[in-house]
Amino acid sequence: MRIYIGATRQNDGKTITCLGLVAALKKRLGSIGYIKPVGQRYVEIDGAKIDEDAVLVKEVYGLEGDVSDMSPIAIPRHFTENYIDSPNHDSLVGTMMECFSRVEAGKDIVVVEGTGHAGVGSVFDMSNGDVAALLKAPVVIISSGGIGRPIDEIMLNKAMFDVAGVRVLGAIVNKVEEDKYDKVCSYVRRGLERKGIELLGVMPFRPLLSSPTIQQLLDDIDGKLMSGHRGLHNAVEKMVIGAMPPHQALDYFSRGTLLITPGTREDLILAAMSSCLLGPSHSPCVAGMILTGGTPPQPSIMDLVDKTGIPVILVGEDTYTVASRIAKLIVKIRPGDFDKIRAAEKLVDEFVNVERIIEKLQENHS
Repeated sequence: MRIYIGATRQNDGKTITCLGLVAALKKRLGSIGYIKPVGQRYVEIDGAKIDEDAVLVKEVYGLEGDVSDMSPIAIPRHFTENYIDSPNHDSLVGTMMECFSRVEAGKDIVVVEGTGHAGVGSVFDMSNGDVAALLKAPVVIISSGGIGRPIDEIMLNKAMFDVAGVRVLGAIVNKVEEDKYDKVCSYVRRGLERKGIELLGVMPFRPLLSSPTIQQLLDDIDGKLMSGHRGLHNAVEKMVIGAMPPHQALDYFSRGTLLITPGTREDLILAAMSSCLLGPSHSPCVAGMILTGGTPPQPSIMDLVDKTGIPVILVGEDTYTVASRIAKLIVKIRPGDFDKIRAAEKLVDEFVNVERIIEKLQENHS
């Protein structure tokens, strides 16, 4: 058996769903494989470009096989221009199918993770619809939000899978606000049923899963870690820009806060430290600090920061530029993000009808 996890747009929760499904299906079915045929964000391992999500799933669940088989096609810069100049569709399909056959060998089920919405990859003739059709994998579509938008977007994406001749098993709606959960469940279920689509799960919004860690910020903004290496997995839930007096800033500091301020604003740095030292059991109440402008605080201030355990990153750019870059970040779960991985598994286990998915897969397979 195989199942294709698609989505209506980027950052709807495909990887979170895949993590939870791999864990759930592994318990229920035994031997499981994973593949992300087309990847856009990759790392280099032994000279090969491997999608970040393939590395994540492989490491977290200790899946058998070569990780390069789990990420057959990575999209580097200029890939699309080169393809348009000189199409090599047969080569891409051949590579993907060879990798898939190795991933699938001896497995009870393979989870296939798509890339973006159904049409992503069309420019090089490998859209999600095309890939799912080649792999003969029925699709579950992930969307997010409230009532109207997810139904509209699920139907739009289903149309593309229909054209490719791919069966859509159903849909999962993610990131639903807690206070609207029951209402969204009722209306989305009925709305999709009218369109012949089964709702397979509704997952509530979990801030932790949408929050970058200090480690991700350190990597993505090319900063220098000055202090607090033990707090690199702290999750950032909100940002506070250091453009206010310290007494006002104190009202905004709480667990999960990231302070972004020039390194010369030692008054704000001290205020952040003070709020942490006054917290319960003196535990850090801010996730970290990013000091901008390239000038660190005085050594005596840094000595105090060290004692709090707060991660401090120094960057050369100005505060506005850094804050803007962080606001645009695509948050990805990494192998060391144990809290997020557990949260993803719990989310799928509690709010997705895994048994129904297995039942529909078995019907499709027979």
